[in-house]
Amino acid sequence: MSQEMQIFGIGVDPTNNSPVILLKDKSTGEKVLPIWIGILEATPLAASLQQIHYNRPMTHDLFKNFVSYMQMQIQKVEISDIVDDTYHARIYFSSQDYVFSLDARPSDAIILALKFRSPIYASDTVLQETLPEKAFTYSKNQQEILDKSEDGQKWLNYLQGLTSEDFGTYPV
Repeated sequence: MSQEMQIFGIGVDPTNNSPVILLKDKSTGEKVLPIWIGILEATPLAASLQQIHYNRPMTHDLFKNFVSYMQMQIQKVEISDIVDDTYHARIYFSSQDYVFSLDARPSDAIILALKFRSPIYASDTVLQETLPEKAFTYSKNQQEILDKSEDGQKWLNYLQGLTSEDFGTYPV
């Protein structure tokens, strides 16, 4: 089973300056899933979040154009597993003739979900295994919180109060 998630924001882990995607469950907003990614993965993610368009297609845009040309859709993406402390994702495609899924890095899957406006899910297994102990705190200059509402501020305050005892080690 899976929980639908929404992107809460991206930040920087000050212990290693690694970018982190923050997902929170869409139904209750009580579960937060941090996914550490590399800087090369964070750049197109940030561009997608801010809906920046380039004169020439970037790799994810090219893939989106190809999928659309083949008359396929991305039905959903799922952060599906943790193997050897590494997150895994699946992208679920459909067309008139085919339904299939492909293994992907979570950052790529999330970027494609943004480009196709597809839902993002996290498996219950991933959510149960992810209670990070890794030190992860935010400062106002190291984050971009997408949810500017009162609820978003509540989550920002919660995240700022996390300590090293609250996190586990899940390297990129």
